[in-house]
Amino acid sequence: MTEIANAVPNNTFVTPHIAAVGIANPPHRIVQAEADRLLSIHYAGQLKPRSLDIMHKVLAHPSIRERYASVGSIEELIALKNEDPDVRAERFTRWSVELSAAAIKQALNRAGIDTNNVTTLIVNTCTGYICPGISTYLIEHLGLSPDIRAYDMVGSGCGGAIPNLQIARSLVAGNADEVVVSVSVEICTATFQMGNDISLIISNAIFGDGAAAAVVWGRPQGLVLHATKSRFVPEYRADVRYIHKNGQLHNQLSPQLPRLNGEIVPLLVRDLLAENRLPIEDIGHWAIHPGGDRILDILAQKLDLNPDKMAVSRGVLADYGNMSSPTVLFELKRIMDTGVATGDWCMMVAFGAGFSVHAYLLQGV
Repeated sequence: MTEIANAVPNNTFVTPHIAAVGIANPPHRIVQAEADRLLSIHYAGQLKPRSLDIMHKVLAHPSIRERYASVGSIEELIALKNEDPDVRAERFTRWSVELSAAAIKQALNRAGIDTNNVTTLIVNTCTGYICPGISTYLIEHLGLSPDIRAYDMVGSGCGGAIPNLQIARSLVAGNADEVVVSVSVEICTATFQMGNDISLIISNAIFGDGAAAAVVWGRPQGLVLHATKSRFVPEYRADVRYIHKNGQLHNQLSPQLPRLNGEIVPLLVRDLLAENRLPIEDIGHWAIHPGGDRILDILAQKLDLNPDKMAVSRGVLADYGNMSSPTVLFELKRIMDTGVATGDWCMMVAFGAGFSVHAYLLQGV
C-alpha cells in the first residue's frame, strides 16, 4: 500500500480530492416483478383496491429493475411489517456495519492505501439510530486506530452524502496529513411499513439498501472537490421526512415533491455554476440523486440536460433503486470508473429531508 504521510507539507492549504469510491449492497436481490407478486399475495386483504393499483403501477415501471434488501429471503422482506422493533434495531446495526465496512475496504483498495492511513471517519445515515454510532462499530470491525477522529451524522435524508463530503473537504484542506473516509449507509428496509398511505406504498416499491464510501485526501488523484453549495427550505419539511408512529419510522413523501425539486434544485445548481463562472454546458458529467423517474424527468427538462447527461442517474436507479444517501456516490463511482479527463467538470446533486438541496462541483485531474 502507498505511504501517504507527509506527501505535502503539513498545516498548509491543500486541494482536497476524492481519491476513490467503494460501494456495497446486501446479497439479497429483489426483482420488481417478484416483489409485486408476493406483496400482492400477502397484503391483498389489507390494501384498498386503489392502493394495490398504485403498487402494481410503480413496481411495473421500467425505471427500476431490481433492488437489494438486508434480509435472508423474499419471505423475510414481506414479513418486515411485523418485525419486532428490537430485532429491527439489531438488523439495522448489523447490516449498516457490514455494508459500510465492505464499501470502505473497496474504497481504500482502489485508493491504494489501507486502514492504517485513515485519520478521520465520517458516517451519515437516516434509516436508523444507535448509540454509540455506526462509526464506533466500524472502528472495531476494521481495526482502525483508537485515536481516529470519528463523527456520526443522522437525519440528513437522501442528500446526506454531500454534507458528509463538505466536512471531509474542510478537514483535508486544513491538514495535508488528513485521510478522511466519508461513508453513507442506509438500511431502508429497516423503515419498512405497509398501509394505504401512498407514501408507504411508493417507498416499498422504490427504496433499497446500500452503502458507499469515499476516500478524501490532499493528493492529486481522482477528482478535485472544487466548490459546493447547500440550500434549506424548512417550510417544505413535511413534504419529505420520516415521522414516528408507535415508536417506528414511517416515510412521508408528498405528491408535490417532483414540482418542488423542479423549482428548487435548478436554482441551486445555477447559483453554484454562476459563482464559479461556468456555463451549464461545461459540465460533462452529472450525478443527480434519482429520487424517482418523475423527478429525473423534471430536472432534465429544467436543467436542459440531454439523455446522455442523465444516463448515469437513470442507470443507477434501474440497477439499485433509490438507496437514499449512498445513491449519488454509486453514481459518482460509475462516472469515475468510466473516466473523467483532466479538467473535465462533474456535478453531484442530492436532495431530501429538510427540505434540503446540496450540490458539489468536481473536476478531473
